[in-house]
Amino acid sequence: MRSLPASAEAVVFDCDGLLVDTEACWTVVEAALFAAHGHPFGPEQKAVVIGRTVEAAGEAMARYFGRPGAGAELAAELLEGARKELARGAAALPGAAELVRACRAAVPVAVASNSPRELLDVALWSAGLADCFTRSFAADEVRSPKPAPELYLTACEALGADPGASVAFEDSATGVAAARAAGLYVAVVPSLPGADLDHDWLGASLAEPELRGWAGGLRRGGVC
Repeated sequence: MRSLPASAEAVVFDCDGLLVDTEACWTVVEAALFAAHGHPFGPEQKAVVIGRTVEAAGEAMARYFGRPGAGAELAAELLEGARKELARGAAALPGAAELVRACRAAVPVAVASNSPRELLDVALWSAGLADCFTRSFAADEVRSPKPAPELYLTACEALGADPGASVAFEDSATGVAAARAAGLYVAVVPSLPGADLDHDWLGASLAEPELRGWAGGLRRGGVC
């Protein structure tokens, strides 16, 4: 395992479940869909959908429910439910605002999210984080969202940063796979407790003192 570099060219953050407590919103909708098809909803079922795009989650649910061909229908239900839940508001997760601002003081920052643009904007605005980012990238703005590397590669290119000298913050296996494929260092705060995810730094919260210390000492430049 590597460790997070003392200097970097950019830091790119996931949004749902990492910066903003939107997973609670998604879970309400997901649990209702699983219940409607006669299934319980716990960590095993959450792992089926977490970190995926709405479309990919619909297809994953269709496979789980034994309903081939129903992916688009389930995705539409998931999206509509998420709209309603997110409209009620979602809070920034502990340490998120402070970490983003500390990183932004040293290097360019961006968001790379597997949510569609409409939900990403609502989440960042609701959590009071929209003003922290001048660049953000959503799943419906690239050809191949996570777990493909395109979102991270697009973000790094827009920031003028070498992916190999940049850091990603993630919470799911899907996001970690995307960041790794793009060549970034990866810091992980798992949304699913106990999840065994590839990482360079692993913690329980973005508010951990070790992480705050790293961000406070972060310098702009190539990895060293």
